Amino acid sequence: MTRIAIDPVTRVGGHLRIEAEVTNGVVTDAWSSGTMFRGIELILRGRDARDAWLLAQRVCGTCTGVHALASVRAVEDAIGVTIPRNARLIRNILAGSQLVQDHVVSFYHRHALDWVDLPAGLSADPVATSAFARSVSERPLSNPSYFKNAQDRLARFIDSGQPGPFANGYWSHPAITLPPEASLMVLAHYLEALDLQRRTTRIGALLGGKNPHPQTFLVGGMALSPPWGGPKHSMAGEHPQQLERTPEALGARGLSDLGDLMTQLRTFVEQVYVPDVLAIAGHYVDWAGIGRGLGSYLSFGDLPEDDASQPALLLPSGRVVDADLTKVAMVDQAGIAETVAHSHYSYDGDDDALRPPAEGRTEPRYAGPKAPVISLEGSAKYSWLKAPRYQGQPMEVGPLARLLVGYAAGPGDARARVDGVVARLGIGPDALLSTLGRTVARAIEAQVVAGRLGGWIGDLTANLATGDLAIADVAAWDPATWPRAAQGWALGEGPRGAVGHWIRIVDGRIADYQIVDASTWNASPRDAKGGRGPLEEALVGTPVADPARPVEILRTVRSFDPCPACAVHLLGAGPGVRVDLRLLEGAVR
Repeated sequence: MTRIAIDPVTRVGGHLRIEAEVTNGVVTDAWSSGTMFRGIELILRGRDARDAWLLAQRVCGTCTGVHALASVRAVEDAIGVTIPRNARLIRNILAGSQLVQDHVVSFYHRHALDWVDLPAGLSADPVATSAFARSVSERPLSNPSYFKNAQDRLARFIDSGQPGPFANGYWSHPAITLPPEASLMVLAHYLEALDLQRRTTRIGALLGGKNPHPQTFLVGGMALSPPWGGPKHSMAGEHPQQLERTPEALGARGLSDLGDLMTQLRTFVEQVYVPDVLAIAGHYVDWAGIGRGLGSYLSFGDLPEDDASQPALLLPSGRVVDADLTKVAMVDQAGIAETVAHSHYSYDGDDDALRPPAEGRTEPRYAGPKAPVISLEGSAKYSWLKAPRYQGQPMEVGPLARLLVGYAAGPGDARARVDGVVARLGIGPDALLSTLGRTVARAIEAQVVAGRLGGWIGDLTANLATGDLAIADVAAWDPATWPRAAQGWALGEGPRGAVGHWIRIVDGRIADYQIVDASTWNASPRDAKGGRGPLEEALVGTPVADPARPVEILRTVRSFDPCPACAVHLLGAGPGVRVDLRLLEGAVR
């Protein structure tokens, strides 16, 4: 038996430690530990509730706006306000474009290097690479000179002596078997995705004021306004000075620019991202049998398509239980609870209890390591992540959960897309319950949402052109109109999965606040009954060819695209307190 410790896990959004027990080349047990303290809830107490979203989104700079949206919705739920149609569309555009961009970045810049081989890509024939790329996509840019240029750029970067993200990779690992041409194709697109990210962040800058943390959310709507008379008026040339400066987001030029950016994003997803993922999946189809995990999936649903009190959602809501893809169970926020049995918190002496978030507490209790070398096995408390459960059961959340809920709901777009992909790969739908399935699901979802972004821009433009310029319910901004005491909550979805915010307000100020993020679900520690969290469970059964270079473990970990920064937020030593940071003996860097 070999014990592997990976600390920190790189290419994830925050501080994460993974320990795995490997016997006869296979993971037999695993532990997931968030290694920083979660403290945003404490920072929010006593603040003006109108500012909750502005501070709550600081849990992370990767999930831009995800927590701002959930937070502002929780306040709106508490005070009973309904936002205007324009505000719903703007929020959808911000959230949807960020989700697609994040999925692209997740694959190319956090996950792809677990599947491709850099030395092989640097030695690949650009002509053969062009032929391979054209066999998987009809993209016009896939010519030999494009791939030769990318190859030369990579070679110069490596030879510079500062290879950055390409340093210390598990190159030529026996588990990395992608052909040289496929490796060069994905590496070239890795570079192009960096530029795409730079361009598409302009969507957040136009509609959100800045990126990564948007500034235009508002209790009751959005803090934006169209030019006088709406986009039709600016189209008539009444404001020619717009052409000489940054366009107004909701003016004619701003909406046109947004539409162009949506088109660029959609084109990249359809012609580059999805074909690349399916090419890798086709080569590593054996990974459809690795990383299965719990078999139980949860989605809160998001991206409302209408203004009803229970709107239709582009991202579906529901649960798939025990890997049964024939039916969907409902979701009720009353079923959500957290335990801190193995987390560095206290629940007034009853740490084994499952508490609903609205009644939860964030009371840190950290005893510290007993020796320089720490083993999570046997530790009563080993993570700064709490352990969320639904009706007492751990649940996997994220793009795969959303896709499976849509598939299990019956005939429709999700089922058609899944059936098409699994037929192409020669596997069954249940094979998506795997490391490979999480990666494929993220690409399918990006294609669905990217295809809807242009429609939301069109709907917004058309609605403004009718003269409906309402962006916010102004009365909701005044706490004098609120109940003296109110409670609210919001359930939604981010790129990594289900997000929930709970708030209690007294006299316009935050009395209590709790956040349950997607990575809190997925990367949670064991619960009071000893049940593993989703990521821990998914690691069991993962093959490991070389314990000194456990790329297989990292493939499964990164298939969740964990973001511990969203799940754990702040650690302060305080004056006079010494903190020792040690490299653990035998740890894999």
